Amino acid sequence: MHKIKIVLVDDHKLFLDGLSALLEKEKDIEIVDIFLDARTALEAIQINDIELLITDISMPNMNGMEFIEKIKKKHPNLKILVVSMFQQLISNNMVDGFLLKDSSKEDFIKAIKEIVLNGNAYFKNNSDITIETINKSSLTKREKEIVALIAKEKTVDEIANELFLSRMTIETHKKNIFLKLQVKTNAGLVRKALMLGFAN
Repeated sequence: MHKIKIVLVDDHKLFLDGLSALLEKEKDIEIVDIFLDARTALEAIQINDIELLITDISMPNMNGMEFIEKIKKKHPNLKILVVSMFQQLISNNMVDGFLLKDSSKEDFIKAIKEIVLNGNAYFKNNSDITIETINKSSLTKREKEIVALIAKEKTVDEIANELFLSRMTIETHKKNIFLKLQVKTNAGLVRKALMLGFAN
């Protein structure tokens, strides 16, 4: 019988112990390794040993998104399921699924099999940040330019001058960006755009 090989990464040992015990009861799942921090995991993980990485997004030493970016550079085909205590903004081009930590055993098993066996993404609990939401909020090239300038604390007038557009045009773009990313302030816009990779 083929076993799905999984590595767990989380700084909460109690959660790791519980999830590991839960998954090891499944005959077709094998926990290959467990890590309490992302840095150690990054150095130790070998792609031939695993099919799925289950990781938290908030960890000390190296945050989850930095860890995911680095592990993806080393192993671009590795499947990743993010688990968290809170709803998180996760770009669907970085990970294959998201679950809240208090999800049921059935949800964890379903997510693992959907991602590994069926090649489908699984974002059940992250109702605000589903794949559909991210795709719908995809910004145009011009909108991304404006977001990048807002992130540099440029005013509307400064952006208009730099892009050779009218103030009204910039204001219209800005309204559309706010609607697409579902934010109300510049700070909220920059935070969400950074997490989605629309700004540096």
